[in-house]
Amino acid sequence: MLASKQVSLPYGKGRVPKTQTPSETETGGRPRAPDTVTPRPPHGLDTETAARLRAVIGKLSRRLRPTAAAASAGLTPTRVSVLLTVVRAGSIRLSELAASEGINPTMLSRVVSDLADIGLLERVSDQHDKRAAWVQATTAGRRLSERMRRERTDAVNVALAGLSPHERRLIEAALPALEGLVEELKPARWTVADPERVPS
Repeated sequence: MLASKQVSLPYGKGRVPKTQTPSETETGGRPRAPDTVTPRPPHGLDTETAARLRAVIGKLSRRLRPTAAAASAGLTPTRVSVLLTVVRAGSIRLSELAASEGINPTMLSRVVSDLADIGLLERVSDQHDKRAAWVQATTAGRRLSERMRRERTDAVNVALAGLSPHERRLIEAALPALEGLVEELKPARWTVADPERVPS
């Protein structure tokens, strides 16, 4: 540890010598500005890199969201998301669907009704619990879901063809980590710029 350097200054009654630290003597008595370091949360990325990752994921989602199949069916992004979730689940309670999608139960009921009106979803009852409300996809809903998935997969493959072999290998190698990131983000609630979703 460096010892403080005693600097003799003229002083009179009521004044005492001023003690300067080594950093002050190196800068002519002015305190040295601290080094700027990008904050890095424990076990995480620095803020700038985490923000870049978030932005890239958001852009990918927005660019893959529109599909010809969804447009021809007149579906909003929320209706598309609800339909795909129900198809993946097979059948699901409305309460679980609302929690998964982050949608107000009243709003979700309206979305499900709209999808049921055009023949994509149907409500089903639980024989063991009459109070529970379930929903499942119809044959038409499953077919539309498959068309949307196929269009999105085709769009990804077309975009990947424009990258170098090295870049494609990097993306492939990152998939397990990205899938793990998705699992870690599941409990989070986000404010989404969609009037049918609930800000938190």
